[in-house]
Amino acid sequence: MATNIQQIQQETMNLIDSLKATTSHAGLGGGGNEYTVLVEVFLYKFLNDKFIAEAKRVWEPLQKACDVWEYLDAMSDDDYDQMCDLMHGTVELRKNHLIPFLAKHQNEANFAELFDATFEQIASNNRDVFYIMNADKTSIAILRPISDLITGGTQKKNDFCKSLITDIQAASFEGAFSAGYDFFSTVFEYLIHDYNANGGGTYAEYYTPHAIAMIMAQLLVTPDEDVKNVTCYDPAAGTGTLVIALAHTIGEKRCTIYAQDISDKSSTMMMLNLILNSKADSLSHVVQGNTLTQPYHQERDGSLKKFDYVVSNPPFKLDFSDYQAQLKNDSRKGRFFAGIPNIPNKDKKTMEIYLCFFQHLIYSLNDTGKAAIVVPTGFLTAKSGIPLKIRKLLVDKHILRGVVSMPSNIFANTGTNVSVVFIDKTKTWDTVSLVDASKLGEDTKIGGYKKTVLSDGDICKIVDTFRKNGVVDDFSVAVPYDEFEQKGYSFSAGQYFDIKVEYEDITEEEFKKRLTAYKTTLKSLFEEGKSLQDEILSGIDKLSL
Repeated sequence: MATNIQQIQQETMNLIDSLKATTSHAGLGGGGNEYTVLVEVFLYKFLNDKFIAEAKRVWEPLQKACDVWEYLDAMSDDDYDQMCDLMHGTVELRKNHLIPFLAKHQNEANFAELFDATFEQIASNNRDVFYIMNADKTSIAILRPISDLITGGTQKKNDFCKSLITDIQAASFEGAFSAGYDFFSTVFEYLIHDYNANGGGTYAEYYTPHAIAMIMAQLLVTPDEDVKNVTCYDPAAGTGTLVIALAHTIGEKRCTIYAQDISDKSSTMMMLNLILNSKADSLSHVVQGNTLTQPYHQERDGSLKKFDYVVSNPPFKLDFSDYQAQLKNDSRKGRFFAGIPNIPNKDKKTMEIYLCFFQHLIYSLNDTGKAAIVVPTGFLTAKSGIPLKIRKLLVDKHILRGVVSMPSNIFANTGTNVSVVFIDKTKTWDTVSLVDASKLGEDTKIGGYKKTVLSDGDICKIVDTFRKNGVVDDFSVAVPYDEFEQKGYSFSAGQYFDIKVEYEDITEEEFKKRLTAYKTTLKSLFEEGKSLQDEILSGIDKLSL
């Protein structure tokens, strides 16, 4: 499985590189239009491969066909419609929407028009999928014509679209579907290296590594739990890596996903990620908008919806000075109980917005809810202010389940040290599990960035130790709630590790023998020092003569 996923990752990056070469040749290199083309064409490629894979699954004769396209092209309309009806949760594509159909017509004079029309028809036929809901209840299409994004005449547009078809026709991702692979997280991580080079971009977007997503999911849902009909929420969802990992652990049919993110490009990818991961039923709950100022998911009475599970890897620092006052005056009592970070005099980009998301996460949990949130490791030991108030509340209410401190460079494009804080409102634990995993993992490089990768063994060690509240020297400790106050409510595992002094039992005779040996050694050193002193003074005397 691991080798298969590594191969998929490499093929994904290879395809993106090919598409970048095509867009660069067309004059779009490095711009916003290039990003639009890459994402939309990649989604179109994914939809085709997903459709073919699902068609093979539900239509047995197709599995034996020598040429899949020829078989589909020869199918009667009734058979084709019947096949599509069997493909629940998959975006419906007509024959003329498939890549081989476009490839067959790529030399025609109106090919760019045909290419654009294909995108428009797919979006129109699957309106529930290809329109993102905004917080203000408007919607935006996410598959749009792209040939008009380049300047030039008909021939240049035709050549551009022809090159795109050639790029995507050469790759195949059917293996990703059987692996249950979080497809778009790889795309997103690879893309933001270029488009978010300035520290995460406008919205500080960072892809959450699979290892962290797996650890969070497995520590929120244990194997012995029979979880059914639950809600899972991420208020800063990005492409959905965390909440989709959680849904996999619970069971796709046993949960409903709710999500919101301010970035339209992340929301676009998340919607397609849901389709890939058999969660098309949650598409209507994916919302693009500012969670802090316009939280979309509400009850009929206007109160914010409470969830069974909440996960989040929010942006850590971001300029939110434009709406800082609005958050301070939030009408929902207790939502921002610890306060709102002040606006700094110098660099507004250093505003710790994650503290607002952390408080929103706590507020969004129901009475027996569980949550996990990624935080900068400095949060664990801050001696005052909002971080201390949040930590104190978690301890005083006995809802802190534990903390896992991750290795440095666990994120490929930021060196910030991170930890994961786990919350459990069931209050079934007497002690808190603090795990210091900072020494685990192996160093590697991804796209020129240094990164630490956790192995399957590392992940198992973290998960097993945490679940058992295990105590392992220099790795983990189980802390009773009443001990936190003595340490200033620190969540750092290292501050609770026992200080060990090595003792060796020896007899009185052995002690005297060793003492005599030490005295002899010291006497010898003193005599040697005296000899060196005399020699140095003699040398100085000779120089003075």
